[in-house]
Amino acid sequence: MPGQWVGQRKNSPSTWAKASAGFSNATFGNAAELIIALTALRAGLHDVVKASIVGSIMGNILLVLGAGMLAGGLRRSEQHFNAAAARSQATMLTLAAIALILPTAVLAASGTTAEGLGTLSVSISAVLLFVYLLNLRFALMTHSALFGGSHDADDRNARLSAWSVRASAVVLAGATALIAWISEILVGAIEPVAREFGLSNVFVGVFVVAVVGNAAEHATAITAAMKDRMDLSLSIAIGSSVQIALLVAPVLVFASLFIGVPLDLAFPAGLVLMVFLSVLVCGQVAGDGRSDWLEGAQLLAVYLILGLTYFLIPIAPPHS
Repeated sequence: MPGQWVGQRKNSPSTWAKASAGFSNATFGNAAELIIALTALRAGLHDVVKASIVGSIMGNILLVLGAGMLAGGLRRSEQHFNAAAARSQATMLTLAAIALILPTAVLAASGTTAEGLGTLSVSISAVLLFVYLLNLRFALMTHSALFGGSHDADDRNARLSAWSVRASAVVLAGATALIAWISEILVGAIEPVAREFGLSNVFVGVFVVAVVGNAAEHATAITAAMKDRMDLSLSIAIGSSVQIALLVAPVLVFASLFIGVPLDLAFPAGLVLMVFLSVLVCGQVAGDGRSDWLEGAQLLAVYLILGLTYFLIPIAPPHS
């Protein structure tokens, strides 16, 4: 039975490989997001960086997961995944929402100094990174069977077509260099394009930069769902949001200290509300271990509503 782990003293190598597949896809997909965010950070576009973080979290659990459930459910009455694994990742997202809400609430309530807000952001980032490491141990070592899935034929075909380590490293290095070059062009075009079309930098960050930065894992998650591999699809979609919140955001906070343009975790109230609503909906959908095309359409509807709200009523940028 997929997800069975009780009584196992040690997960098998094949189980670990299955569990690591989703995390690997999410990690390499988020590499592009991190590079783009660092480029925007060096350019002083704090509002775009914060918006892209929120857009990535929201886009993965609403747009990507919704599109996957819709595409995978069109030819099936319903699809199944491990509810315990999904709830575990949804809880991590709740932790991320708390980490974003508190600095914003402190800033609104007490009007703390920039130095105090920066210290709080660094401290919270350290906690998030530590929790992310614990999450990796849980998902890849102690409870990897929860995230393994059960498609042996697909796993066998994947092994037959696997690249060598050297080939993979060369392709990854080339792709990273290409992304770094493209990110410079993308970030440089943000403000002129936003002015041309009458869009705010926040809207561009949430609904353009975030989608472009995560395009690779979006396609993989939807393809996996169409092949009835919802465990893998959820692992990529929700796992990517977890990585953005618990890994990419803290790394950006620490990197900003070295770049000389400190980034804090005090997001605009509108962005924090978007994260909270997205996490709330994700927890409801992921809790029962099953999905269908209607649930996918509902997630997409929430994403569309949030997009229309930001498009028609521009939200003020962050204080920074």
